[in-house]
Formats: sequence, C-alpha cells, structure tokens
Amino acid sequence: MSKWRTVTSGIPQGSVLGPTLFNIFVGNTDSGIECTLSRFANDTKLCGVVDMLEGRDAIQRDLDRLERWARVNHMKFNKAKCKVVHVGQGNPKHNCRLGEEWVENSPEEKGLGVLIDEKLNMSQQCALTAQKANRVLGCIKRGVTSRSREVILPLHSALVRPHLEYCVQLWGPQYKKDIELLEQVQGRATKLIRGLEHLSCEDRLRELGLLSLEKRRLRGDLIAAFWYLKEAYRKDGEGLLIRECSDMTRGNGFKLKDGRFKLDVRKKFFPVRVLRPWHRLPREAGAAPGSLAVFKARLDGALGNLG
Repeated sequence: MSKWRTVTSGIPQGSVLGPTLFNIFVGNTDSGIECTLSRFANDTKLCGVVDMLEGRDAIQRDLDRLERWARVNHMKFNKAKCKVVHVGQGNPKHNCRLGEEWVENSPEEKGLGVLIDEKLNMSQQCALTAQKANRVLGCIKRGVTSRSREVILPLHSALVRPHLEYCVQLWGPQYKKDIELLEQVQGRATKLIRGLEHLSCEDRLRELGLLSLEKRRLRGDLIAAFWYLKEAYRKDGEGLLIRECSDMTRGNGFKLKDGRFKLDVRKKFFPVRVLRPWHRLPREAGAAPGSLAVFKARLDGALGNLG
C-alpha cells in the first residue's frame, strides 16, 4: 500500500497502481470532444483541421471542455508546457486559449521521444537521432578496449541501433542527406571492428551479414503493413491501409489502394511509401498466412529485389 498524497497533475513516480489508476481517472476527458484527442498517460494532445473558421472554433471549444473537466475534477494542466504547433502550407496560425491564458506557439514539439516540426520533413528528428546514437557510440569507443566482432557487434545492435530505429515508421528520413546521416552512424560502428577498417561500408555490412538501415526500415515498413492488413492494429489504424484485392498476374495480387494527395512531403508518409514495395512483393510473400514468422522468412528472401 502507498501513502495518501494529493495529486493535482501528473503521476507519482515509483507507484505500481498509479499509472493504471490515473488512466482510469482521466478516461472520460474525451467526452464531447469534436476533434482528435490522443493520450498517453498524462501526455495529452489535441489535433484538428483548421482550414476554416469552424475548425478554429471547434478546437477552442474542445480546449474549453478540457479546462472545465480539469476544474471539475480538481486537476490542472501544466500550461507552461502547453504549446501549439501549426502544420501545413498556408496555415492561418490562429491563437488558442486554455482557460484565461493564451497558449504559446512553437515551431516544433517532442512527443514520446519524436520531434515533430511544422514542416513535417523530419530532418531535425534525424539530426537529433544521429546525435544521440553517436554519443552512445563514442562511449563504447572510449570505454571498451576490445575491437573484436563478438564484442562490438552486439553492443551496436543493443545500444546504438535502437536509437536509429525507435518509432522510425513515423519519422523515417525523407531526404538523401538525412538517410546518409543515419547510415554514417552504422558505418562508424562497423569500422571499429578489428580487421574491417580498410573495407568500404558496403563490404563491411556484407562481411558482417548486416542490412543497411534503409533496408531495415523497408523491412520494418512491410512488417508493419502486414500487421495492419491482418487486422492486428485495426482499432488504432482503421483506414490507414485499405486492401484492394486484384486478380492481376503481376505482383502479389493483394493490392492496396493508392490515395491522392497535394503535397510532395506526403509521399514519404508510411501509408504512401509502403505501397510500392508492398506491390512488388512476390505472390507467395504478399499472400502469406497469419503467421508473422512465415511472412518474415518469405520477406527476407525477397528483400534483395525490393527498393
């Protein structure tokens, strides 16, 4: 049993039941909300389309509802941490109010470790990720004397690469310079291994049996698409990928609908960029049964022909 304490904001650290009880307590915050409200524990985000005044008014009404909910339930938002990020070309950038205070505008904001900026090109997130991974790699280089494959490779896989692949389906690099920036981190890691220093990056990866990060991202995209199509994430990803069964002989015959969009940046979003490689999967891979293990085995066999 924990001691009684007054909680007006956030979750007490170290509590076993605290996060669960908090989620139950805030479970009705979306009651009457018109826009999209996303919650992860005490991290709350309100999103809406503001191409007309009606959209601006809808967001403001939702903010007023959230403020009333907090007041009725004796809670309070940390308004110093509340920010507005305006996304999209020609955004009117209306001001928003939470209670009696105006919410500060921000060109970027971090959510669950991913930096989202108003341009949505993810270059800042790529730079931040490469910086973190390089710091860890520097610690390994300074703190580990061995340069054997048996030591460096597991350290890279366990400590460096996770930074480069965390939530990458959301923020995958869109520009060649960002792709190369991330690949350079893995290149530095493999260059630490004794005996491989003078090989090119491609030869080192081939010698170690590793895929480039770009290939690994492609593999991760296709595995995520497989899960959505098998309805494992149907509740969270409804409408994200829409099946379009086809009897065409080319490809796998298990096609996805291709949507229309106005901005080039949209081409790099997960539901769009995964279409082309998915359609290029051989029939036996695209029509794999519900087993993820079977799909991965067939995907690994076909990966060399995808790009």
